[in-house]
Amino acid sequence: MTDPRWTDDNGDEIDEDHRGLVYDVQTLIHRRRALGIFGGVALTSLLAACGVATKTADATTTPSAAATATATPTASASATAAASGPVDEVPDETGGPYPADGSNGVNVLDDSGIVRSDIRSSFGSSTTTAEGIPLTIALTVRDASTGAALVGRGVYLWHCDRDGNYSLYSNGIENENYLRGVQETDANGTVTFTSIYPACYSGRWPHIHFEVYDDVATAVATGPIVKTSQIALPQETNDVVYATTGYEQSVRNQAQTSLARDNVFGDDGGIHQIASMAGSVSAGYTASLTIGV
Repeated sequence: MTDPRWTDDNGDEIDEDHRGLVYDVQTLIHRRRALGIFGGVALTSLLAACGVATKTADATTTPSAAATATATPTASASATAAASGPVDEVPDETGGPYPADGSNGVNVLDDSGIVRSDIRSSFGSSTTTAEGIPLTIALTVRDASTGAALVGRGVYLWHCDRDGNYSLYSNGIENENYLRGVQETDANGTVTFTSIYPACYSGRWPHIHFEVYDDVATAVATGPIVKTSQIALPQETNDVVYATTGYEQSVRNQAQTSLARDNVFGDDGGIHQIASMAGSVSAGYTASLTIGV
């Protein structure tokens, strides 16, 4: 599918041969190692975060972060778990043209039903379910200066469907609101969403959007946003998922771009935004990422 929606953000025609995620990340490491930017971060840890350890196309891998979190918050939104040391702050990124947070037309955040963990289906007047390979998204939010888990924070997360379309905006699904939801971070600072693997549409690397708020009440009231950023999905998993039925257009679209050429992740290769993956096509995948704010 050709999707012109991002041409304003990424106007250049992407015609360079796609070399893959591992090449992009390794090149970035080699360039920056001489400058000492990465400090004590081990190369093996970095490559593991990119999914390089995955040996086979459909093998089950071990995530670098908990796939799900079952603990219930027992403190107020301002409370934090014990500090574990500074963590890198996730870069601020655009929310894109389809946030549905009131900044570009429609606002889904004040709708009853938006606070939920399973975002595969629409809520309200429609119950349509988005089709695709199952994906659990586990996002852990920490204080960048101390590493403490940020408990009770509101996280709004959204992404495109298997066809590269966004609910509430794209033609034919303006009345759907699937693949959007708000959750509260638990005692570990983690929110977990049940979703489907998003497509790669023309002009962008496969990604997931999110906004962090002080708490859920602020999120659903469309209050001040603490952090807006995106999660990058690693090529190794993309290649496996996009080989399945329904994702055929993503194969072509991903081949025409790369992390290094992406208009969002290209400045640093998404080094702080690449999810750690676990799972398989048959069992579904889990994308885990810890971010500093």
